[in-house]
Amino acid sequence: MSGFDLILFDCDGVLVDSEIIAAEVESKLLREAGFEISAEDMCIRFAGMDWKNILLTVEQEAELPLSATLIDKSEKLLDRTLGQRVKMIDGVRYALSKITEQRCICSNSSSHRLDLMLTKVGLKPYFEGHIYSAKDLGPDRTKPKPDIYLHGAKAFGAEPSRCLVIEDSVHGVTAARAAGMRVIGFTGGSHTYPTHADRLTDAGAETVISRMVELPQMVEALKSFTELA
Repeated sequence: MSGFDLILFDCDGVLVDSEIIAAEVESKLLREAGFEISAEDMCIRFAGMDWKNILLTVEQEAELPLSATLIDKSEKLLDRTLGQRVKMIDGVRYALSKITEQRCICSNSSSHRLDLMLTKVGLKPYFEGHIYSAKDLGPDRTKPKPDIYLHGAKAFGAEPSRCLVIEDSVHGVTAARAAGMRVIGFTGGSHTYPTHADRLTDAGAETVISRMVELPQMVEALKSFTELA
């Protein structure tokens, strides 16, 4: 039987244009702590990764001790900034109005932040009751691990092989593929960069779109054939 039983959406950079905001806030904090990195490089290297693991990676790479207070400082500053600036990705309402499959959100962002962003842009009703945060699963369960996507599929009783994921980050695509799901890559957020599409494809995305209005047609196209091994 062709088709999909469930479509699982990442949130940051797919539904809301938040990745660039996070990159600007977090790169500034890292520079203040002594690690030189631009917002663009934050997007390329760390999009889709949670802040705690970003800090651990930087500490190991630069042998630079980073204060634990940076976690709390970032959370508060980012919540405030997102509350003021975050916007919906263009075309999301149209895409959601055309897609008939069951849907959910599977994100590395906290439940609190997901609620803040989705409420601000008016998307919460489209996913009410099916908004899942990897942070709620327990420690060390965030993408690129597949746990949150497997959790989303289990909530609907869906087989991973009949699930389709929409992702904008290499870490997210890696997580979805590890869960045994098919993936459409998305490069329509403000944080996109020249090699973005190629990197998503290399990570395992079957195809990549740059405009969310293209999503319904692409979903229909992918229903018609089985993924190549």
